[in-house]
Amino acid sequence: MSTIVQIKRVYDKPLLTDKYRVLVDKLWPRGLTKEEAEINDWAKLLAPSTDLRKWFNHDPALWVPFQKSYLAELKKNTAVDPFIEKNADKKLITLLYAAKDTEHNHAIVLRKYLQQRFNKS
Repeated sequence: MSTIVQIKRVYDKPLLTDKYRVLVDKLWPRGLTKEEAEINDWAKLLAPSTDLRKWFNHDPALWVPFQKSYLAELKKNTAVDPFIEKNADKKLITLLYAAKDTEHNHAIVLRKYLQQRFNKS
């Protein structure tokens, strides 16, 4: 069985089709209660390092180098394997992020990386 990983803004309305909802930001989203977020897990250790997040600052001009740097962090991140093992039985995981920019955010990179990792296992 393969796991499908999708992404969604945490501020978008939770849907039953989201299945297992995982917040992947290091910081809790502003103005949102835990009840409103309806998350199943908060995998803050999968988020980019604070230094990388602050450097990127959601600047589309830095998108390409950010992706490379974040991917390098993920390859060394000791939280990835336990996340894969813990969720290997899930058919669908929705990664939640707070960024306003839906085309330049860490969840895009994380989704692609995790999808490849789930397909290997």
